[in-house]
Amino acid sequence: MYHIARQVTRRLGTMAAIASASLVRPVDTIGILLTQERDRLFFWLPVVFGSGIGLYFALPMEPDLSIAGVVGLLALFAMWQLRRTAMAPVALVFGLVALGMAAAVLRTMLVAAPVLPAEIGPSQLSGTVERVEVREGDMRLTVRPTGFAGLRPADLPQRVRVTVRTRGDKARPGDRIEVLANLLPPSPPVEPGAFDFQRHAFFRGIGASGYVLGPVRVVTPGTSADQAVSRLRDHMAARIRAALEGAAGGVAVALLIGDRGGIPARDTQALRDAGLAHLLAISGLHMGLVSGFLFWLVRFGLALRPKIALYLPIKKIAAVAALCGGLFYLVLTGASVPTIRAFIMVALVMLAVLTDRRAISLRTVAIAALAVLLMTPEALTEPGFQMSFAAVTALVAVYERFGDRMLRRTSDTGPVGRGLIYLAGVGVTTIIAGLATAPFAIYHFGRVADYGVIANLAAVPVTGFWVMPTGTLALIAMPFGLEAVPLWLMGQGIDLILRIAHGVAALDGAVRLVPAMPAAGLVTVTLGGLWLCLWSGAWRNLGWLAILLGMASPYMADSPLVRVSGDGRLTAVTAPDGGLMLSTLRRDRFVAQQWLARTGASEPGGRWPLDGASVDGSLRCDLLGCILRRDGWMIALPVDERAVRDDCGRADVVIATVPVRGRCPSARIVTDVFDLWRDGPHVLYLDARSGPSMQSVNASRGHRPWVWRPIPRSEHYWRD
Repeated sequence: MYHIARQVTRRLGTMAAIASASLVRPVDTIGILLTQERDRLFFWLPVVFGSGIGLYFALPMEPDLSIAGVVGLLALFAMWQLRRTAMAPVALVFGLVALGMAAAVLRTMLVAAPVLPAEIGPSQLSGTVERVEVREGDMRLTVRPTGFAGLRPADLPQRVRVTVRTRGDKARPGDRIEVLANLLPPSPPVEPGAFDFQRHAFFRGIGASGYVLGPVRVVTPGTSADQAVSRLRDHMAARIRAALEGAAGGVAVALLIGDRGGIPARDTQALRDAGLAHLLAISGLHMGLVSGFLFWLVRFGLALRPKIALYLPIKKIAAVAALCGGLFYLVLTGASVPTIRAFIMVALVMLAVLTDRRAISLRTVAIAALAVLLMTPEALTEPGFQMSFAAVTALVAVYERFGDRMLRRTSDTGPVGRGLIYLAGVGVTTIIAGLATAPFAIYHFGRVADYGVIANLAAVPVTGFWVMPTGTLALIAMPFGLEAVPLWLMGQGIDLILRIAHGVAALDGAVRLVPAMPAAGLVTVTLGGLWLCLWSGAWRNLGWLAILLGMASPYMADSPLVRVSGDGRLTAVTAPDGGLMLSTLRRDRFVAQQWLARTGASEPGGRWPLDGASVDGSLRCDLLGCILRRDGWMIALPVDERAVRDDCGRADVVIATVPVRGRCPSARIVTDVFDLWRDGPHVLYLDARSGPSMQSVNASRGHRPWVWRPIPRSEHYWRD
């Protein structure tokens, strides 16, 4: 007992000394911890570089490229000069942040293109088809225009995206077409903080979107390489559908060709509700399965010949074959941004095999993230990048820490034990990936599949060991006309996955809607997760605190009291019970669905009183508008100019969908149809202490190249 007490006392004294040193000299303590973690500092390079990109997108105005670049280079030079001092890491961080911002500025300058000034049409659109997306009931074309509505060539958008609803029309990449189209600029976010459609379109060069009236006339068939790839994809899709009918054929085409248009909406919704929608999006899972199966197949085939196995590096030959197969799969599936990211990761893994290095590690993940951010800095804001790297980082970190220990414990098990261990591994992998991607699913989609772990535990092994291997064999056998049997086997696996999806989606509470997570909450979760995964010492557990705070942020953030769409046709009021009352259920259905999703609801929470009062009595309406009373404040919502004069004399806030001419002596805040037209959707917050405050979409985004404004911002001349 004496020895135990002595050891406890000694440890307590050591801990007290460490705590005292931490309080007295925190800089030295951090320096010691960083020295202990110096082998893992490289993993933070893409995080710091990405912080500069994130800072760029958070700024209210466009920074200067030369300033950001020069600051970054000077900081790196300072780091080199101070490389033997404690200030070197500080200079490195500062330099990488500045260079990340400079990379984002340069990318913005390179992709900048004209945006349609206003809604135009119907008018004749001519151009070259770049991309064709066949969907259920229609077709969407991405066109590089050569003429539209008499616009000068310098004013034409670089690309436009149009929907074709005429049956029987078939256009291919490379075709020069003429259509009668109605086009309008890309839509703004539905409210401040929501998904920015204009920014998404800007970095893809899409300056307008709309729909086609009438048939598509092909002026000149394309003869480019894109046309050849398109014809190959069409030919392969036709052969797949000939072998597999119905939903199985549509899913097979989606997995092998990248065309999801043939999947029935019912099956797509079931996969989404079951947490299996990621199986349809060509990403790291599919690229890894195809390349991994080719690697195993080539290596296994070469190992059957002893002379080849003894005298040739069959592992490296298999890596080259897998890399070539992954490149072909990338081109075949349309080379989308997530697929390109997945191929970069696979290429780095195969390069590690060729150079006799560890194939999968956090260093590989860091290099892949750096490569993607250098080429496409805007990827940092996209859910595909965030979710894929979150899942990969978490999985690699966990298996890097516990993988060797698990292998040692399971090395002596038999076939049955290994099978059970594999199933347990799939379950653990699914749980880790699901937890890592859940915050991003909440932020971008506002929904969580509560039984996603169960569905993935059943469906992922079927995909990995049944569907994708047989699909890869079908692609290999297709040039020889022998794809029927592999496709039939693939179809049986797809049918099983669809049955799993429908079964799980039918369970009570399969989908849980969550209120919108603020951007600060997502940043907090992300930094906490990175802190937990990238460090190895005990201090990494501080990341759990940041994760918990970020996950609680949707329930801590304030919700707008009033929402008004950019065209003024839709208004929503938050009821005292948290439900959303919509002024109409017929107009702007997409905006209404987005508003409901951001409140964590699927249906309106109350009836909008067309003539009378709401259930709680706080909202009263007539033919001229509505009056909302909440916490002693009066908010007027006039829809007729006859009500404006009266509301301006008594209301604290006036939000009008008609012009407000003259002064509003009683109102602290006045917003009218011109404000909505110029600054996009508006939201009104009501704080018990500070009172009402108004935010608009354009004001929250600032003066950025992707923010479309019909006219320069100025004060209304009729308001003195």
